[in-house]
Amino acid sequence: MNRRPIDYILLIVTLLLMAIGVMMVYSSSAIFAQERYQDSLYFLKRNVVFATTGLILMFITTRINYQIYYKLTYPLLIGTLFLMLLTFIPGLGHRAGGAQRWIGVAGFTLQPSEIAKWAVIVFMAYSLAKKKDKMKNFKVGFLPAVTIVGLILGCILLQKDLGTAFVIAVVSILMFFIGGTRLSYLAAGFIAAVPALYFLIFSVDYRRKRILAFLDPWEHQRDEGFQIIQSYVAFNSGGLTGAGLGQGKQKLFYLPAAHTDFIFSVLGEELGLIGVFFVILLFVVFMVRGIKIALKAPDLFGTYLAIGITALVTTQALINFGVVMGLLPTKGLPLPFISHGGTALMVMSILVGILLNISSQSQARTTDE
Repeated sequence: MNRRPIDYILLIVTLLLMAIGVMMVYSSSAIFAQERYQDSLYFLKRNVVFATTGLILMFITTRINYQIYYKLTYPLLIGTLFLMLLTFIPGLGHRAGGAQRWIGVAGFTLQPSEIAKWAVIVFMAYSLAKKKDKMKNFKVGFLPAVTIVGLILGCILLQKDLGTAFVIAVVSILMFFIGGTRLSYLAAGFIAAVPALYFLIFSVDYRRKRILAFLDPWEHQRDEGFQIIQSYVAFNSGGLTGAGLGQGKQKLFYLPAAHTDFIFSVLGEELGLIGVFFVILLFVVFMVRGIKIALKAPDLFGTYLAIGITALVTTQALINFGVVMGLLPTKGLPLPFISHGGTALMVMSILVGILLNISSQSQARTTDE
């Protein structure tokens, strides 16, 4: 039996991103952790646990034949829906920031909407591979798939997580498009979704304020515009080479969510434009390697699965970049592998493990041929 090498470039890029994440989580959270928990290492210790667990999960999934997920598609979907419903159970569901989208377990929290990203990608890959040309048929191909994705998105929206729902929707649309779905179906779905999106944004006070703050943050500098203005200050202070690791000022209670959604702003201040470009370059390399793996996958399921994983990571990173730089409204999305967050990091690690397994299958096939 031939040895099956994995895509080591993709692995190195992922490890670099995770290492940067551990470093920046500590730098951005130490003072805040000392003030709130009397332990400057509080978030660092948690992040190390998350990263270590993620690496273990990545190693395990790298060794598991990705084709098993084809058979596990519906169990994964049902399990994800069950977990999301658990978030609404009093005493089990955990609330933070006005949203109840976590499950409290032994001092740690689990966020099912992150697992939903994995479930939807697997489901979309399964549907596109199984139905192939039938995706051009509205009733047989498109409607069943979009209904199930819509059900998942509805549950996520009930948890007041518009950002995650948006990312999953974008990745799903991209997969529909690559899978051969008629553009007329996608266009009709988009037009139908516009009123719902308008309602979701402007019927909720904080979302409406975020849009207004995005359009003119200086007009709302005392409330919703405060965060993005502090992010501007961080990037401007960083210059070309940065203030130095640990030397940033905006994390000193000026920039909210410094170790989560806006960690890239702290990185920009401390590591400068060079650090910013380096991280962006890592995600570009991740995207290129992911596309290459998709093109060389042994079957359609592997191709669509690789496309979905690559699209998720790069789309979420792109949106986070846009938000912290003021190019997009605030959405509350973490930067993959770098922002503090247990479930997000572990799910991303699993997805990379799957991507690496697909690459090993591709390499094996090439070797055999």
